Order: sequence, then structure tokens, then C-alpha cells
Amino acid sequence: MRVEPIREDEWVVAFADYLKSKSERNYIMFMIGVYTGLRISDILPLRVADVMSSHMVLIEKKTKKQKRIILHPTLKKALSKYIEGKKRTTLLIPSRHRTKAGREKPISRRQALHILQEAAVAVGYEEPIGTHSLRKTFGFRHYQQYKDVAELQIIFNHDSQYETLKYIGVMSERIERGIVKMKDPEGLLV
Repeated sequence: MRVEPIREDEWVVAFADYLKSKSERNYIMFMIGVYTGLRISDILPLRVADVMSSHMVLIEKKTKKQKRIILHPTLKKALSKYIEGKKRTTLLIPSRHRTKAGREKPISRRQALHILQEAAVAVGYEEPIGTHSLRKTFGFRHYQQYKDVAELQIIFNHDSQYETLKYIGVMSERIERGIVKMKDPEGLLV
């Protein structure tokens, strides 16, 4: 199943509000995703120390490349409240379960997916959603605001602009809009 970005701001707000009302941890996971465009595999192992300055620096799990990301002021504000009083080594998205050695561990990707799907049901969102929806939402919102696909291509490490537009759901949106707006032949009777 191909998941899509959350395209409308109202839905982004609905998800954020719901998640915040249920769990600050889950809200922070969502906010990091939609404000950084990171993959869930890069979000889950983040620790307090990773988000204490104006930028995050991490090695992407998939590409093994170093990535430096500025924190959006809204995300920084949410993170500042969330990490207040926490140790630098504390995971941002900890599981209730521990490792066999008794150490904390992040929630699983499966649990992150479950959290997002549960939120979708709770807010009445009916589009396919998954952990990639957070990254795609970041990309879609960035594209809608700046129309700079080349910049997004760099952010996402994609090989082509077409790949980026397809990934963030712009191509499918354009195709659907084109089909709906297509003119009927003159004189067509229905």
C-alpha cells in the first residue's frame, strides 16, 4: 500500500492536537517528522542531546550520510518543553519496554505505524497513512510553500526531480486534477 502525505494543514493540526492530547512522546515523534523530513528510522533513536541546539546533526541510517538539519522554531519550542528536566542521554521516543540488559530503547517502527494509524482513525482521516507519511508531509508542505523541487531533491537525496515530485504526492495530485479538468468533446451527450 502506497502511503501519501497529509496534504491539508487542517489534518496536520488535527493529528498534532490528537497526539498531544494522548501522549507528548507521540506528538513529538509526529512533529519531528513533519518539520524535518527525517525517516522514522532516524527519528526513533534520537536523544535529548541531539535536539538541544538550533541544529541536529546525525548519520542517516539508510544512506550512512551525515545530515545537518536546522530546527524550525515551532519544533524547537515543542522540543524545549518536552526535554525540560530530562537527561541528555534520554531517548526522545522511548518504549515502555527495556532491552534485556535493562536499558531504554526506542519504540519500534511497527509501534510508530500503529500510533499514526490509530490517530488517523481517531481524527477521521481516511487516506492511507504510514510512517513515511510524516516525511512526505514535510516534502509536500515545503513544495507547496516554496515550489523548489531542486531543494527538496537535495534534502531527500533523490536522483531526480521527478522522483521527488512522485514521492511527495505532487505527481498523483497533478494527474488527478488534470483528469477532472479535462474538457468534454463538444456535443457529447451523457
